[in-house]
Amino acid sequence: MKYMLIMRSNDAAVEAYEEIDFNEVIAAMGAYNESLIKAGVLLAGEGLADAKEGFVVDFDSTPPVVTDGPYGETKELFNGFWIIQASSPEEAAEWAKRCPLGPGAKLEVRRVHELEEFPQDNEWIQKEAGWREEAEGKLAAPSGEAKA
Repeated sequence: MKYMLIMRSNDAAVEAYEEIDFNEVIAAMGAYNESLIKAGVLLAGEGLADAKEGFVVDFDSTPPVVTDGPYGETKELFNGFWIIQASSPEEAAEWAKRCPLGPGAKLEVRRVHELEEFPQDNEWIQKEAGWREEAEGKLAAPSGEAKA
């Protein structure tokens, strides 16, 4: 089963993070990521740029309204994610608890639906399967660049 670990922080956690030496943060996250990789459970993961660089698309009106970040007072910011392969929710929770985050930070853990869970006779599910195969083929294909 795939699980997404969604990193969330409140304003206090973001402020505390800014007081920590950046190299310490990178080392702690690097060690965590390395442990996920060595265990063979990490499928993907990325950190996100500051909310000041983002925007929100609000669908409460037609047409949707785009608002630039930052977003005023925030209770939680979505700062990054990992997607892991785990055999159970308990295993996913164990990996989440090892993440080097501090007070004011949370990891929301959500199971990622597998394509096989959807009706296989649905036209859009069949198209999705084809798109995924095509994308995987592009990732596996040589880039055509000369290698030194």
